[in-house]
Parts: sequence; structure tokens; C-alpha cells
Amino acid sequence: MIRVLIADDQALVRAGFREIVGSADDLAVAGEAATGAEAVRLATRSRPDVVVMDIRMPEMDGIEATRRITATVPGSRVLVLTTFDLDEYVFAALRAGAAGFLLKDTPSAALLEAIRTVAGGDALLAPGVTRRLIAEFVTRSEPPLRSRAGLPAAITAREGEVLVLVAEGLSNAEIGQRLHITAGTAKTHVAHLLLKLAARDRVQLVITAYQAGLVTP
Repeated sequence: MIRVLIADDQALVRAGFREIVGSADDLAVAGEAATGAEAVRLATRSRPDVVVMDIRMPEMDGIEATRRITATVPGSRVLVLTTFDLDEYVFAALRAGAAGFLLKDTPSAALLEAIRTVAGGDALLAPGVTRRLIAEFVTRSEPPLRSRAGLPAAITAREGEVLVLVAEGLSNAEIGQRLHITAGTAKTHVAHLLLKLAARDRVQLVITAYQAGLVTP
């Protein structure tokens, strides 16, 4: 059972999320928080598998709450779900350690799948968010993670295909469907990519794919 903590300052939004989470047999609501500070306290006490976190909340915003939860409750993964998809929020949420970023108008089924995805250890970004995120990263002045000339020779053709799909924002299950392989096989390919490219997470894989010239913003 995946235990979910819901953090949002609007009672009606929390009620909606509670109903959605409660509709799934494999998910359970571990608690609700109306402020960022309350989210930190509840996460520390109940240690949920996933925290669905809004960004704009009183006392402490969702970014700072995410930073504190990921630093002190390592078993909890934070999925930022907000109406605000402005770039600065995306960057701040990812830097704070969020495992995913989705918009509140995401369909219920997609939200449930997103919770399962981050609970399983994967990162998740809405495709539109991914495109803007990478467009920003690749136009910055910092040195690139890798040469745009290509990838290391150790990367197989199949791993290259998987890397492109990761860069498009697809989950392991979606990659499996696209390439006609199982989600488990897709996850194995992603794990190999993380190791071979010395990448910390899927976000770094996405950036590497763009900087290697496999995809363009």
C-alpha cells in the first residue's frame, strides 16, 4: 500500500485529492496538511511514501517544505502538483529535491499513475514542463554536462532510444509501450543509462540527451 500525504492550503482541493487517492486500491491517504510547516511535521511523523505538494501555501511554501522533507525524511518522495507551471517554480522544486512536477488539471488516472511512478523510485515531469526546463538549461552559460557531439561508445543503440524517450518526458511504462518492451526492461535500460552517464536522476538524463544533440528544444 502506497501511503500519500496531501499538502494544499485549499480544503476543497485536499478533499478532491483525497477522493482520487481513496479510489485506488493500492493507495491510502496518510494525512492532510494545510501549510508547508504542517506538511513537514506530518511527513516527519508519519513518513509517507509520497507527498503531493502544492507550491503556494502559508507559513512555509511548498518549495521549502519539499527541501526539508527530502533532507530529513529520505524515504518520502515529493510530487509537486500545482496550477503554477512557471519556470522558476519548476527549477526551484527540482533543486529542492522533488521527484516530479505536474499540473493540477492532470486527469485523475494520470495523477494516480504519477504517484505510483514516484513511489517506485522514478522521477516524473509533465512533457510540457520537460521541454521548457530543458530549453532553459541548454541556453544557460554553464559548461554542458557532455559534448553535443554524441554519447559515450558504451551506450547501446537501444539505450539511446530509451534516452530520447526519457527526454520526451515518458515514464518507464510509456517507454515500454513505445518500444514494445516491458516496463521492467525499460527501467533496467534507464538504470544502465544513469550508471554509464554518471547521472544523478532522470532530469540529468534529459539534459544530457539535449546537450548530446539527440533531441532539440
